[in-house]
Amino acid sequence: MAKILLVEDDLELSQRMEDWFSLENHNLEVVHSGEDALQMLTSFEFDVVVMDWGLPGMTGLEVVKQYRKQGGAAPIIFLTGRGEIDNREQGLDCGADDYMVKPFDVRELSARIRSLLRRPKGLLPTELAIKGVKLELETRTVKVGEQSAHLMPKQCALLEYLMRHPNRPFGAKALLDAVWPSDSEASEDTVRTCMKTLRRQLSTLGKEDFIKTMLGSGYLIEDK
Repeated sequence: MAKILLVEDDLELSQRMEDWFSLENHNLEVVHSGEDALQMLTSFEFDVVVMDWGLPGMTGLEVVKQYRKQGGAAPIIFLTGRGEIDNREQGLDCGADDYMVKPFDVRELSARIRSLLRRPKGLLPTELAIKGVKLELETRTVKVGEQSAHLMPKQCALLEYLMRHPNRPFGAKALLDAVWPSDSEASEDTVRTCMKTLRRQLSTLGKEDFIKTMLGSGYLIEDK
């Protein structure tokens, strides 16, 4: 699961992409203006940004320039009707990682996103394993030896996030920002409740202490 920011003022296209990425179990945030995009990028972390060029007001090009100037490092794909080589060069030079010309097939966009997700961290595995606990992301199955349990989407997302960042504690607020959409009604109590049910699942596999609580710091998985 990736946390993706889509910046697109075409409401019909936005909805089509939102439907598609929900089927792929991605956490998709959608905004429709450059100003809102920059605010989201300043406030939250994203794995990939899909950016329309021709936004009303602040253009996508201006957003990317400002985001990179502030030190933002998330991979960015431009979506635009401008297919000339000069435009492609301008978009890539300003800090984008990829460039797609409209109209496009959402399956190709999805493939390019997967490609970008592999770049910063090497080949992202579809299975994570720490201290005898294996998480199969495609099936949302956690395994310990011959035993297994099926996880709900947010349980899987929480476990995935902690397993991808071992030995680092995360408070409920940080996990809320990383796993839940910013416009959801979820709260830090939602995170704690989800964590409780996730730990219950792990307990049935004999791993009740797999996710530890560090007082004053948050939750973490140790891998050392």
